[in-house]
Amino acid sequence: MADPFVIAHNGEYFAYGTGPLPANGRVFTVLRSPDLVNWSMCGGALEPPNGDVDAAYWAPEVASRHGRFYMYYSMADSGDMSHRLRVAIADHPCGPFVDQGKQLLPEAGFTIDAHPFRDPKDGRWYLFFATDFFDARPGTAIAVVGLADDMVSVEGPVTNIVRASSDWQIYERNRTHYGRVWEAWHTLEGAAVVEHDGQYYLLYSGGNWQTEGYGVGYAVADSVLGPYREPEPGPAVLRGQGEYVIGPGHNSIVKGPDGKTDFIVYHAWDSARTARRMCIDPLVFTPDGPRCVGPTWTKQTLASAEELAHI
Repeated sequence: MADPFVIAHNGEYFAYGTGPLPANGRVFTVLRSPDLVNWSMCGGALEPPNGDVDAAYWAPEVASRHGRFYMYYSMADSGDMSHRLRVAIADHPCGPFVDQGKQLLPEAGFTIDAHPFRDPKDGRWYLFFATDFFDARPGTAIAVVGLADDMVSVEGPVTNIVRASSDWQIYERNRTHYGRVWEAWHTLEGAAVVEHDGQYYLLYSGGNWQTEGYGVGYAVADSVLGPYREPEPGPAVLRGQGEYVIGPGHNSIVKGPDGKTDFIVYHAWDSARTARRMCIDPLVFTPDGPRCVGPTWTKQTLASAEELAHI
């Protein structure tokens, strides 16, 4: 369950993630829970476009509108650099999701980690995503585009939101990429946006997902399109804890069963580095910015998490 995304619907939770092809031949594992604690398997979510089970599928996120469910994800059929954003539709959170047969941003090049966001102030929908930049501090960073009313098309210009600004965001030094060697290639990815007290907080994962330094930082703005500022350098929201929680990141945010507590859902390597596992902890907004209450690695109860989040 790498890149976990959780949506609440009709008193239940549904989690989607990147991983092996589920047993029913669909892409992206779906888990179902009544309480964020006890999970059961739904199976796979997405019918592979054109039956292509050998392509790479990354980072599904789902939006609900007008009784239908829209899954945004990236697909690559000829190496990682061919990843492009796509959308699929279902009538139920468990699927089956049916791909709509097109790339959302075909001219944008490498695009991953789509994050649909509805602005609570005016109801408009946006799609945040990660793409590559080649000027100052080159690498992958965050941009946004408007979603059309049909939820399967984009509209308006692409706006660059957050670019690399610190060495902690370096993915690899002296990286050979795009046919040349980059002194330092940076990565900001996995955007998750939440509106809190009239401001927009964009949580993103920075660095190299394979390393202990990977973590979650944030930027904040007064408008959904920015400009965004980064009050704190580094993975201020969430960072690893030695051998217990390694390289945490690529998070989503969801309200708990009490309707008040924010929870951050993210992945982290297990101690043996066999896979990236789904993790869940409270998220609190402090005077110093958003913070994961954790990461935790011992057994927690939902009640204690809610109480801790409200201290």
